[in-house]
Amino acid sequence: MSDRLRRLALVALVPTVIDIGLLVLLRQGFDWILVAADLAAIAVASVVSYVLHRRMTFHSDPFVRWVRMPGAFVVVATVAALVDVVVLRALYAAHGFSTTAALVGAKLVALSAAAVVRLVLYRAVLLGAIRRTLHEKVVRAPASGTERATVIVPALDEEARIGGTVAAIRAALTALAADGGLEVIVVDDGSTDATADAALASGADQVVVLPENRGKGAAIRAGVAAARGRTIAFTDADLAYSPDQLLRVIGEVESGWDVAVGSRRHPDTEQVEGAGRLRDLGSRAVNLLAMGVLLSHPHDTQCGLKAFRADVAKTVFALGRVDRFAFDIEVLHLVERHGFTVAEVPVRLRMGERSTVRLVRDTLRLLSDLWRIRHWSATGAYELAPASVPASSVG
Repeated sequence: MSDRLRRLALVALVPTVIDIGLLVLLRQGFDWILVAADLAAIAVASVVSYVLHRRMTFHSDPFVRWVRMPGAFVVVATVAALVDVVVLRALYAAHGFSTTAALVGAKLVALSAAAVVRLVLYRAVLLGAIRRTLHEKVVRAPASGTERATVIVPALDEEARIGGTVAAIRAALTALAADGGLEVIVVDDGSTDATADAALASGADQVVVLPENRGKGAAIRAGVAAARGRTIAFTDADLAYSPDQLLRVIGEVESGWDVAVGSRRHPDTEQVEGAGRLRDLGSRAVNLLAMGVLLSHPHDTQCGLKAFRADVAKTVFALGRVDRFAFDIEVLHLVERHGFTVAEVPVRLRMGERSTVRLVRDTLRLLSDLWRIRHWSATGAYELAPASVPASSVG
């Protein structure tokens, strides 16, 4: 077992074993009153849990930031303990515990109820803390880069329209290009046609070619690694978001936000052509599932229009592991995890003619990726050296 998994096992199992074992000892061995035995067992297990989390968990994980909040821990632990005691006492009143096995079985039911209460309360506490972090600007030194902005366009079999996409981006960002410089990077994600050649012919500053199709997340990571702009944005090749909207997300980053994300759920968002009922429901379902990974409850995780400070982008995407559908959720998790600030902006959406989404396949892949993100998060795969995080400054 790796050190990371050993940490996870210890903080999850040891307090539970202590709680059950001490309850059985006090109740069955020393004949304590059930409520007193349960409260004593919970108190000892809670102290052990807190100490283990303080020593062994990765404090940058948003889901365990309560270890920095002892007051919140005490309140939540107290409420959960009361739920545990009430459930256990109710089960005793209904059935009695003539054997140790019956006592343990009832305790497991009580622990499950208490765990649900802790989950809900901790999410409420941490949601407030995360939102304050995300939505308050932090003054940082300017990001480095030879160009004012880089726009990354991931492309798969887009030979027919990639030239028009590059031209449209340049036309919409003419003023920006004249005032600081613009770099357009097309990432050919294993196309079977001449997408790369067409992108070069259209005047893309760089064309990064992946030898095989790996997914949008992998394509954007490759583009970020090659980018030279002080702000790095990405948009889709079908221009579902008209390229002039890049100015909005780039402008938000230049105004002091670390990240700017388009939101199709923003009150000011306009849909020029509707997405269709099924697609809209699918988008909402993805946002709901993302709550298993994200605490901030963003209104839209999958919008294909985002911008980042260059140093933030290179930090976040260097840690990324998800190549396909859930890569946006992973990126937002990393933004939460490392305390970067986020602005959500409205978009004007025109649905593209094609979609590479397949409902059953991508739902299964999404669930798998969400589980992997939480696993990687809990086992330290997303840890970052403090020197790698863009420093704040007083301005």
